[in-house]
Amino acid sequence: MERGSFAARHDFDALPLSPDVDVRRAKFSEIAALSQLAHRLVPGVRIGATELAKYFAFDPESILTFSRKGNLVGGMAFLFLNDRGHDALLLDEICLTAPETRYLASAKEDVSAIYIWAIAATGRGVAGLGKAAAHLRQLRFRNADCYAQPSTVAGRDIMKATGFEPVPSFQPDLWCYERPWHRQPMRMPSAIIQARSFADARY
Repeated sequence: MERGSFAARHDFDALPLSPDVDVRRAKFSEIAALSQLAHRLVPGVRIGATELAKYFAFDPESILTFSRKGNLVGGMAFLFLNDRGHDALLLDEICLTAPETRYLASAKEDVSAIYIWAIAATGRGVAGLGKAAAHLRQLRFRNADCYAQPSTVAGRDIMKATGFEPVPSFQPDLWCYERPWHRQPMRMPSAIIQARSFADARY
């Protein structure tokens, strides 16, 4: 991924929806170009257009294109994991370069976790992340937290800037973004609360 401008920290689900970048579900005719873009920008990508097309056929919502003024400037691919796939991800029992479809949620299954398989964007294309996040707020994906393994310094910077944090797992360098509606409100220990209440009462 090429470095984007993420100096300010934004929660992934609160990223702005840039009017300059159009984000939509990929078309089958775009798979080859997206595969080439990923090979050029994302270190370690080995999957080819033919294999990528198989996953796209399994779930057409799993690949998005980013375009600006009619030109392809990026794309994003996801693995929508079922319960079995979620466990396999945390236990490092899934091959992330060529995952078996038994780990992926079908259209009739709840999505237990979202693995961000790849983000490839050039120039202003990274501004499409806000609309990609909106795509993941659809009812089918809303209850699933997001996971990723940054492969570049720029990717790691984006993870940090959008609320992802490293999580303990058998999967190396796994980061997780917990959806805001899953987070527990921070609670202060009762002793501290009592002391503060007492101080407030005095003054």
